[in-house]
Amino acid sequence: MSREEKKQKVINVLNKAKAMELQAIHQYMHQHYILDDKDYGELAANVKLIAIDEMRHAESLAERIMELGGEPTSELDGPVEKGQSVEEIFPFDARQEEEAIDAYSQFLKVCMDNGDSISAKLFEMIIEHEQEHYNYFDSIDEHIKTLGSAYLSRIAGTSADTGPAKGFSFADQAE
Repeated sequence: MSREEKKQKVINVLNKAKAMELQAIHQYMHQHYILDDKDYGELAANVKLIAIDEMRHAESLAERIMELGGEPTSELDGPVEKGQSVEEIFPFDARQEEEAIDAYSQFLKVCMDNGDSISAKLFEMIIEHEQEHYNYFDSIDEHIKTLGSAYLSRIAGTSADTGPAKGFSFADQAE
């Protein structure tokens, strides 16, 4: 296999991941609006911060695609799921993150098999963030399943202000 063919395989998985990130951005921002409208500010704020993380991932993937001479996709990987209840949002998002972790682990292998350790490292970093997102969504889902309305009542009326838009996984990093 030629060097160009190997590079194209990596560009293809980077673009697939970028499409997945773009879909997640749209999905999470839609959910942010729903949660904020229902006055679950703390949940809305964290979903927004996770969407911002996904924006950073999409940007990093696009930059790497450009470095390799490719054209970054602007297509979403799928449609935005609408009409979700609060109880449906978090298990849905946990599944979405779990699927991303699985896919990105495979994409990392494609990068390594084609001699691109830089793209593989990018996937390692993104997988780490997706795991944090999964842990958050899964934890909130468990709280809602276990505590139900008592948990949601505690969150009702909390602020949706995210302050400086640092993101969820990036919250501890200096600007």
